[in-house]
Amino acid sequence: MSLRIVFMGTPDFAVPTLAEIVGQGHEVVAVYTRAPARRGRGLAEQPSPVHTMAERFGFPVFTPATLRDAESAETFRSLEADVAVVVAYGMILPQAILDAPALGALNLHASLLPRWRGAAPIQRAIMAGDAQTGVAVMKMEAGLDTGPVGMMERVAIGADETSGELHDRLSRLGADLMARALAALSRGALSFTPQPEDGVAYARKITNEEALIDFSWPAQKVHDHVRGLSPFPGAFLLADLGKGEERLKVLRTACVAGAGAPGTLLDDELTVACGEGAVRLLQVQRAGKAAVSAADFLNGVRLEKGARLGAGS
Repeated sequence: MSLRIVFMGTPDFAVPTLAEIVGQGHEVVAVYTRAPARRGRGLAEQPSPVHTMAERFGFPVFTPATLRDAESAETFRSLEADVAVVVAYGMILPQAILDAPALGALNLHASLLPRWRGAAPIQRAIMAGDAQTGVAVMKMEAGLDTGPVGMMERVAIGADETSGELHDRLSRLGADLMARALAALSRGALSFTPQPEDGVAYARKITNEEALIDFSWPAQKVHDHVRGLSPFPGAFLLADLGKGEERLKVLRTACVAGAGAPGTLLDDELTVACGEGAVRLLQVQRAGKAAVSAADFLNGVRLEKGARLGAGS
């Protein structure tokens, strides 16, 4: 049985789920997304990825600045949706919105709830060195990612996998999981289990300051930090590359043997000593430049063995 669905999402992560819902034959009565943001040198307004996809399908698109006023609640109720599907929408849904659809609101979250509730679950899982993560479909309630879980799928995190790579895998897996959850919901066969009280962890938003690499950490922690923030916002170190101290983003690393004062360049292959062991920088990016391999980077700068890099140096 097809359902009347209001879809609520904003970034690339949500696009596969919207496409899968359409492919399953459900009726999308409206799409809610964040308002176009001004980006680029000309500060032109750019619609969100979900907004672009919705217009391609010809769905009505709503971009309210708030959902907390009576008019927004009445507009939402008038859509007479069976269920709201929420994927990285970016706005808190008040109770009046959650109560409007006949079957409530389902949220796709990129973690093994209750671990990594909040804004940055993919990045935090990798930065913490987690061996596995997944996607969960939960019934939304007023708390932050606290609702009961209807379905969950687990995946292993690759030892060198970046948050960007894991993001793409989970977005596809999540789309399939939500499609299965909606199929079960339409048959009255989707049951929910309260989240356990143990194991709660919050994936707070990534700040610019914490992206700085601290080479006093063990090599494995540095490696996890780098891949957890790659490609965005990008972990970085501070170095004098010939024109004074500047930021250098580090997008890929490998843990290797080596020892020395933390932050010391150990060879001519961008191997940097850590608090325990060492990491080799494999891909880096200077401000305003494209990402390049370590070899290409070293062709354009003068960095000698013994140089000191970044925090912890």
